[in-house]
Amino acid sequence: MKAGLSRAKSRAALMQELEHAVRKSSAIGVIFGQTVANAVGVSSSDLECLDFLNIEGRVTAGRLAELTGLTTGAITGLVDRMEKAGFVRRERDEADRRKVYIAIVPEALGRVGRFYEPLQKAVTKNWEGYTDAELRLLVRFLMQGYDTTLGVLDDLRTKQPPAAKPSKPARK
Repeated sequence: MKAGLSRAKSRAALMQELEHAVRKSSAIGVIFGQTVANAVGVSSSDLECLDFLNIEGRVTAGRLAELTGLTTGAITGLVDRMEKAGFVRRERDEADRRKVYIAIVPEALGRVGRFYEPLQKAVTKNWEGYTDAELRLLVRFLMQGYDTTLGVLDDLRTKQPPAAKPSKPARK
C-alpha cells in the first residue's frame, strides 16, 4: 500500500511541477509580449491578434473572433486600431464584395518580427533536441491547452456577471 501512496504523491508532485512550469511559461510569455507591444506602440491584445493573423493568413473578423475568443465588436475595434497603425488592411473578397478579410501588411511584420528573432532562434535550437514523437506530444499538449483555455474563456464571458464598478468615495 505504501508504494501506491508514494506513487500518488510522486504523481501529484509532478502534476504540480507541470502546472507551475506552464504558469511560469505563460506569465513570461505575457510579459514578453507586452514588452514587444509597448516597443511597437500597440496593445498586447492587438499584438497577439496580429500573431494569429501571421499564423492563419488573411481571415474574416468572425474567424479572428473564433480563434481568439474575443467578441466581433472587440475585433472590429482592434482591426480599426491595427489598420490605423499600419499593421493590417481590410480586403474585399473578389467573388463576394460583402465579405471582408483582414490581412497583414507584409512590410509591417519586420517592425514586430525583429523582436522575436532571438527568441525564435533559441527555442528552435531547444526543439532540435526532441524526437519527432516528443514534438508531437508537445504539439498535442499545447493545442489541448489552447482549446481548453478558449473554452473556459467562452464560459467566463457567458456565465460571469459583469464586474461591479468601484463605488465613488463619499464627498465630505
